[in-house]
Amino acid sequence: MTTLTRRDRWALVALILAWGINWPIMKAGVADYPPMVFRGIAMAGGLAVLWVMMRSRGTDWRVPRADRAEVIRIALFNGVIWHLVAIYAIKLLSSGRAAILGYTMPIWAALLGLLLYREHPSPRLWAGVAAAVVGVSLLLAGEIGAIAGRPVGTVLMLSAAVCWAYGTHLMSRRTTQVGLTVLTFWTLAISFAASTVVALIMERDALVRAPNTIEWAAIAFNAIVVFGFCQRAWFRLAPVLTPVASGLSVMLIPVIGLFSGVALLGEVPRWQDLAALGCVLAAMATVLLPKKPAPAGADPG
Repeated sequence: MTTLTRRDRWALVALILAWGINWPIMKAGVADYPPMVFRGIAMAGGLAVLWVMMRSRGTDWRVPRADRAEVIRIALFNGVIWHLVAIYAIKLLSSGRAAILGYTMPIWAALLGLLLYREHPSPRLWAGVAAAVVGVSLLLAGEIGAIAGRPVGTVLMLSAAVCWAYGTHLMSRRTTQVGLTVLTFWTLAISFAASTVVALIMERDALVRAPNTIEWAAIAFNAIVVFGFCQRAWFRLAPVLTPVASGLSVMLIPVIGLFSGVALLGEVPRWQDLAALGCVLAAMATVLLPKKPAPAGADPG
């Protein structure tokens, strides 16, 4: 596992805050607006932001033919499935519950690593996974009845989390030399094309008006911050860490999503929420805190 640089750590902090706050923002954006149309407009804005970024830097946006299959595969699991499935799950679940289920990702990443790649995370990472499981369980306590009442939303969100976990494995093993901005651009472009098709099939009749002020604000936040910055930052960070460590490093996001939802709705946090916060911080510490240097003369293997 590679140590994060100071720049990486600040990028991770910004990513965690932005993605965490975005859960209630998305919930507000799709409360009375077709979710895939919402996602599509935000993606179009994100593509414009990335295009301006590439043009200003003189970046070649084209993908070599030999890399196209891998780029499509990365885009499918890190973009298309996540964006399409998660947005419908958010429509059916509260923002806090959706965030909790979505960020079971490190648990699935550990299981997929064992089953598909014969990975054996270090005891430190397994401790982080255990802390994450306890934290997620505490956050789910008291929510089980509500989630069970929305089984479709629950299944969709868990499916999105599994696909994201697999996509993180793909990112950590990528061989393409395509730059991160170009990879982010094409991931978003492919996701936009898929969302447009889905919107035309499923939401044509629901599109009877333009977004209102709150919906435009949510779209702008997603276009500029989530797609313009966060997606690229994640693609930068995911290959630096192992898939399990990548997942654990963003475990604070569902807590932020939960508490920002609490702040917007005026609800009072429960003891389970505070206990879960401690577990999540412990899980993140297994990734972000530096390891003790090995004693002199110790076997590095």
